[in-house]
Amino acid sequence: MGLFSRDQDSGDDGDGEKTSFLEERGFIASAIVIGAVVICLVVWFLAGGRSDNPTANPSQSPSTIAPTGQPTEEESTEPPPASPTEVPSATRTTPPPPNSRTGGCHAKNPSQTIPRVAAPVAVSWQFEGKMLIPIQAASGPASTSPNGVRSCFAHSPTGAVLAAMVLLGQLQNPEVGIDALQSRVYPGPGRDAAIAAAKQATRTPQSTVAGDIQFAGFKVLDYPPNASRAIIQIVAVLNNKAYGAMPVTMRWYKGDWYADLQTDGSFNGSLEPDILTSLSGYVRFSGAA
Repeated sequence: MGLFSRDQDSGDDGDGEKTSFLEERGFIASAIVIGAVVICLVVWFLAGGRSDNPTANPSQSPSTIAPTGQPTEEESTEPPPASPTEVPSATRTTPPPPNSRTGGCHAKNPSQTIPRVAAPVAVSWQFEGKMLIPIQAASGPASTSPNGVRSCFAHSPTGAVLAAMVLLGQLQNPEVGIDALQSRVYPGPGRDAAIAAAKQATRTPQSTVAGDIQFAGFKVLDYPPNASRAIIQIVAVLNNKAYGAMPVTMRWYKGDWYADLQTDGSFNGSLEPDILTSLSGYVRFSGAA
């Protein structure tokens, strides 16, 4: 199974043949790609898939852009309009070093304030594959391995948010996806299943979803004091058209945040993404222009 999945017996296609959620839309994505993009597959079907507008084609050259996360405000009830010309832009913001001995998991007393309105500050955004991921000197990631896997996040609500987003971004990058699964997922049947699916996918040509998928915001659903587990609702937007949201469970383990997968190798089991008409109630947090 992919990292996000749907019960294959939950529905039929137009010909009466039962298929998985991805297959009924013609999308058979690899486990690596699913990790970050399938939270918007439902949105693609409901909004983007029926649009006559051309697909956005953002720049794929690595760059760092200015933080654009803003406090959540009163939102329109309409999804964001299609804007094929809107692409991430470059900035002079200096990103934190890839390896640090002071920030992230090395922070002695990180703030335990849960970000409910204002987005994390002093964040730079960098391309990971085709997605922009957030980097913060204070909360992480503070370490990058030789194979490109990012780790070392603060034991704090903000650290958990950044860890979830960075991992999802890395999972959609085929250059580091399997390595990220192996080193950034809590050990157990879920990780084993996800790794096996990812390795199988690399041996089989896969079709993927066309379009630009970027992070749009988040909500901390659960973070008890001195949390050993956190649940973060991550929101992504497809082609600036509509939002999809999915909970990601993170576990504090061996001094860092790791994703905790279901036994089938998915983040959510049979639960489907939430389709949002606005970011009302969420913290806006995005690197897209």
